[in-house]
Amino acid sequence: MVRHHQPRKGSVAFSPRKRAAKETPRIKSWPKQDETKLLGLAGYKVGMTHAMVTDTDKNSPTNGMEVFTPVTVLEVPPVVVMGIRAYEKTSRGLKVITEIIADNLDEELSRKISLPKDYNKSEAIAKIKEVLEFTEDIKLLVHTNPKMTSVPKKKPEIFECGIGGTSAEEKLNAALELLGNEVKASEIFSDGQFVDAIATTKGKGFQGVVKRWGIRIQYGKAARSSKARHVGSIGPWTPSRTMWTVAQAGQMGYHKRTEFNKKILKIASSDEVDQINPDGGFIKYGLVKNDYILMKGSIPGPSKRLIILRKAMRPKKSDDLPQINHINTKSKQGV
Repeated sequence: MVRHHQPRKGSVAFSPRKRAAKETPRIKSWPKQDETKLLGLAGYKVGMTHAMVTDTDKNSPTNGMEVFTPVTVLEVPPVVVMGIRAYEKTSRGLKVITEIIADNLDEELSRKISLPKDYNKSEAIAKIKEVLEFTEDIKLLVHTNPKMTSVPKKKPEIFECGIGGTSAEEKLNAALELLGNEVKASEIFSDGQFVDAIATTKGKGFQGVVKRWGIRIQYGKAARSSKARHVGSIGPWTPSRTMWTVAQAGQMGYHKRTEFNKKILKIASSDEVDQINPDGGFIKYGLVKNDYILMKGSIPGPSKRLIILRKAMRPKKSDDLPQINHINTKSKQGV
């Protein structure tokens, strides 16, 4: 009999497929940039609509034409720089030397962090300057402002953010200037820029092998005496164990995912919310009240999910500034 060859069913690229440890993603890698600015920002996914945009891609067959483009709306209230962390390089990777925490923290942060009674900000700054020659990297602690949005939460999310600079001393000086201040999206990104979107995807619960791995449904004759949506064999008699590569049912969704090179079509201020808000607000979100970003295409996660935008790790060459001719405000009306 001829031996049957066939590619495996479903990608194992993201295995094991289990729930993310927390909803706020942790970013381990940041791009290296000389400009002393924040390298990331957090916002909340509002929903999707569409826009009519003039295509500026010189290699596109629709170059210069008006095209229909799906867009994702992100509400991005200002983030607050609440702390500075200094890292030293060890044989086991980067290790925290010390931290500086800003004064007059948001009252809601008391639910998440509690400073020691003997904490002294000036002593912490002096300690970092003393060990600056051993410092490998400087990063910032940033918190969001969900109470300014339509998201039904008050407790801010805290995440670590990289900062640009050529040396640890330059990064520290820039970080001390930003400490305790609010930073807006327009101070970090610009229209037409490519960024990476990092978020936890929409959770789908316990799912079978067909939906989870995309295996073939058994054809009619073979499925009459058995079930159709299952794996034909989960392994041989020898070795008498099931390999991890075998498609099986289980948790699907709620995974941390990174999408590279998502294009920013527009960064708008809170004065321009009338251009995006539909009557009655976005479904499952409400009205946009703060600065917002229009992203080309889709982004991981459901409405109200925290999305972290990072300056592109492997950026494409940016096109000309996007020209938006029309933004639909009727596609997300309640029905």
